[in-house]
Amino acid sequence: MGIKSLTQSIKKESPESITHENLYKLSGKKVAVDASLVIYQNLLNIGKRPLFKNSKGKITNHLSGLFYKIVNYLSLDIELIFIFDGKPPSIKSDTIDDRKKKASEAKAKMESATTQEEKDKYEKSSLRLTKEMIMDVKKLLNYLGVSWIHPDGEGEAYASELCRIGYVDYVLTEDMDTMAYGCPKLIRNCLDKTIKRKDIVSILNYDKIIEGFEITNDQFVEFCVLCGCDYCDSVPKVGNITALKLIKKYGNIQKIMENTKYAFPENYLDLFNQSKAIFLMWKDKIDVETIDIHKSQKDMASLIQFMVGEIEMNQTKVQNGIKKIMNVHSYKLNN
Repeated sequence: MGIKSLTQSIKKESPESITHENLYKLSGKKVAVDASLVIYQNLLNIGKRPLFKNSKGKITNHLSGLFYKIVNYLSLDIELIFIFDGKPPSIKSDTIDDRKKKASEAKAKMESATTQEEKDKYEKSSLRLTKEMIMDVKKLLNYLGVSWIHPDGEGEAYASELCRIGYVDYVLTEDMDTMAYGCPKLIRNCLDKTIKRKDIVSILNYDKIIEGFEITNDQFVEFCVLCGCDYCDSVPKVGNITALKLIKKYGNIQKIMENTKYAFPENYLDLFNQSKAIFLMWKDKIDVETIDIHKSQKDMASLIQFMVGEIEMNQTKVQNGIKKIMNVHSYKLNN
């Protein structure tokens, strides 16, 4: 879900914090990727078409989609490091249970659907990431020579801290939770819908957001939680506009609750403080000397065997992608 209406708030309060850049301008930079979000993106980013499956019935569109995306970045000499989700905080259990329930309901509708179009529609809604999907993505990354980390906790939280301490230059995700974690620079799909070019991305600058909102870093985290997030739902009649006004007027949630008559749930302050702690969980906790990074060398022969032989992707398309990657590799070796 992310932070409710945070993108709209940023567009309103700090439009200068959003820039639109051609991806090639990130050449030479290091980007942490919110793995789970990007996998889901590529699972579902197929419009009204049915899910892609190989001859054994295995869903494959997330792998082919990721292959193209990774090749696009690597061909521009952008280094990627994927960050996977570990065990989620216990406070997130209600959100996870709700997602499982919706997936289960969609699966039941798929099984009772009378047309193929309906079956395809509900099958997409029933999807959840599986261990097999994660393992297949790790295989793809290993063959492409792309590093990955599987920390204990939320992937976007870890990625944001890696960016905050300067280990990476950007974080690639669509999840706006990342800004609540203090990510200095976030890469998203282009937010300006008048721009149709696929090579243009939007970059959100955290420092400029704080400047535009005219609040402190700590107040920004409280504002995000007050808007509503995966760990703490929003309060009736407190949307993003009201939340910002309250934070500016009273300074923190404690004073807001003491001085207003909004219908805060009985356990709201406890949930709020737990949520705030989660958004600060990795701050100053990562030692770059001890990061457990899985690194590998490019293995193009195994990549072809996997993507063509097992995933059944078109061989010419895979080979063309490999050429793009190896052209950059050769150029770097010779210059």
